[in-house]
Amino acid sequence: MRPRVLSGIQPTGSPHIGNYLGALKNWAKIQYDYDSIFCIVDLHAVTVYQNPAELRAQIEELAAVLIAIGIDPQHSSIVVQSSVPAHAELAWMLTCVTPIGWLQRMTQFKDKSEARETVGDGLMQYPVLMAADILLYQAALVPVGDDQRQHLELTRDIAQRFNSLYGETFTMPATGLPTVGARIMGLDEPDKKMSKSAKGTGHAIGILEPVDQVRKKIMRATTDSRPAVNPDDPGAGVANLLAIYQAFAEASDDDVRVKFTGMRYGDLKKTVAEAVISKLEPIQRKYREITSDPSYVAGILRQGADRVSPIANDTVEKVKRAMGLYTA
Repeated sequence: MRPRVLSGIQPTGSPHIGNYLGALKNWAKIQYDYDSIFCIVDLHAVTVYQNPAELRAQIEELAAVLIAIGIDPQHSSIVVQSSVPAHAELAWMLTCVTPIGWLQRMTQFKDKSEARETVGDGLMQYPVLMAADILLYQAALVPVGDDQRQHLELTRDIAQRFNSLYGETFTMPATGLPTVGARIMGLDEPDKKMSKSAKGTGHAIGILEPVDQVRKKIMRATTDSRPAVNPDDPGAGVANLLAIYQAFAEASDDDVRVKFTGMRYGDLKKTVAEAVISKLEPIQRKYREITSDPSYVAGILRQGADRVSPIANDTVEKVKRAMGLYTA
């Protein structure tokens, strides 16, 4: 039996090339090596206010993008988190065994709460819900970036605490993770990770963005005052453009060095733009095919929920019995 892998993405904003190169591209690559579950985590999204109509549309858009980039719904399960009630049910039971001090120490909670006058309890409980997502399916592997590694460690701590209190119940997710892809920075602020929540119009490149707009954004990307590329000492903006090219072209370090050493920045940007567009155009064509039938995506999401619900419900029943909760 193949080990189970689970990963998730929030349906907030339109997915961009940072999401694609950092995670989604690798999901498509590794999916056949595992029993794969890919979760659209809408319950996580509502830890801060979301416009309901926009959220619903973004969930369906993201599901179609996942299929367009190569996730095979006949092999892998694409699941909307809220369509499987066991996510929320398990999260509550795990909340009851998680010390509040563990949550207060979480870096992302501290960072996000400092920027807000009022903080909903959901923001603090976010890591417990993430733990529930993973433990619900007894996932052995969870491909996450460095910014989520602390959450995975907390998941292991929660699982270990539950197992010690109530007996062996949860699979301990591995810390040896499948390779996570390139870390892509903002085009306008190359010292900051590309983000769906950034305000600048020149910050991110959407996977579904018109190619003319993609080209314009790359041509306007921040570089520096030097005239040409020096791969041994690139500024942050040039290093980011080289990383984008390398990831899209699947080029080696030596290939990048040979191709770009001494190249003027204008030509660098044109070359990067063509590499990006050559990969985005087929994805966008596939997306248009998928969304031409409004019922197709909804059917895939129902299929995904139906496929994983027995696994999720079995885990919840085990947890209830372990804790002494009533089961009919």
